Amino acid sequence: MIKFRFFERSDFQQLINWIETPEFLLQWAGPKFNFPLTEQQLETYLKDANNASSSVLVYSVIELETGNVIGHISLGNIDRNNKSARVGKVLVGDKNVRGKGIGLMMMKEILNIAFEELKLRRVSLGVFDFNAPAIACYEKVGFKKERLLRDSRKIGDEYWSLWEMSILENEWKAINFG
Repeated sequence: MIKFRFFERSDFQQLINWIETPEFLLQWAGPKFNFPLTEQQLETYLKDANNASSSVLVYSVIELETGNVIGHISLGNIDRNNKSARVGKVLVGDKNVRGKGIGLMMMKEILNIAFEELKLRRVSLGVFDFNAPAIACYEKVGFKKERLLRDSRKIGDEYWSLWEMSILENEWKAINFG
């Protein structure tokens, strides 16, 4: 089991340690940060986050059994007028807990915040087309593929394609409250 708490300065070094390559940074955060990830970049990331009127909520994921920080997730682009937001920066950082359903728990919790607490209508995300485990996780909680952005990010000499996915409030409720 997991719980969320707001991401804070004391979590910076742990997150920096998890981001070991430019490719992993791009996969985790898109073009938001530059490699190597630094405390200054994370300070900027948190500058206007995590208050009642924020357009971004940033969380550390805590394993209840151990109290350890095992992951990271954010809900950004929060648009209270249009009742939409975007899940991002999804990371099960602790390699020892990967493959145990933590990602699924994280997605359920972030969608609960989006739909039950913030009363949003639509939540979207982007995921690289080669990340089959993440795509499977997102589909399992109800996300649907909307479109493929072909060759949308350049890393080295390669281009990566990105799936745009979304879930609507009524789809979330049908899955969770049947």
